[in-house]
Amino acid sequence: MKIRWCGHACFLITTDAGKKILMDPYEPGGFGGALAHGPVTDEVDIVLVSHDHGDHNYTNGLKGKFKVIKGAGSHPLQSLEVRGVPTYHDTAQGKDRGENVIFSFEADGITLCHLGDLGHSLNSHELSQVGKVDILFIPVGGFYTIDARTATKVMESIKPHITIPMHFKTEKCGFPITAVDDFLQSKKNWSKTGKSEVIVAKDSLPESDIWVLEYAL
Repeated sequence: MKIRWCGHACFLITTDAGKKILMDPYEPGGFGGALAHGPVTDEVDIVLVSHDHGDHNYTNGLKGKFKVIKGAGSHPLQSLEVRGVPTYHDTAQGKDRGENVIFSFEADGITLCHLGDLGHSLNSHELSQVGKVDILFIPVGGFYTIDARTATKVMESIKPHITIPMHFKTEKCGFPITAVDDFLQSKKNWSKTGKSEVIVAKDSLPESDIWVLEYAL
């Protein structure tokens, strides 16, 4: 499969069969230009939305006859089953920023997990619901989500083969969040790929790596 980081918390997954799954699409130029990423132009088949904030739920400008998936629980599709785990956008059980859904699904024999705007550590029940993960998409910028320290704890609890940081400060994100370097500090198994898209296969997954992608848009 191919994984492309569009920007912020938005990723486009293209399976070996050509199915395109978009996760947490942002509003291009949203928040008064604070989120300056360009639009996604690919035709997509499935859109996952972890919560209804404008930097994660923008579907109006998307192309294709796509199905939008929101909410916790099982979401069976023809060739894919998406599982949503209920969590919160903050440490106050949603009182500050509302609810958040973690999405997990398997494609090409690989289990992917997108944490959305997770705002707290995961307890044993939530971890059991998430289950085994091969590729983890995790927010690391803090303020609106878990910070670098908590993200490290969550990553170590889930134990993915590949961790891909998201929702951190870049030239196109003017939010008051930190850069990815805070998360990478003191870690050894990370690399900055220098590209926005990577190809992964089940039989070549590393033991435990952190891949920092470049935003595509």
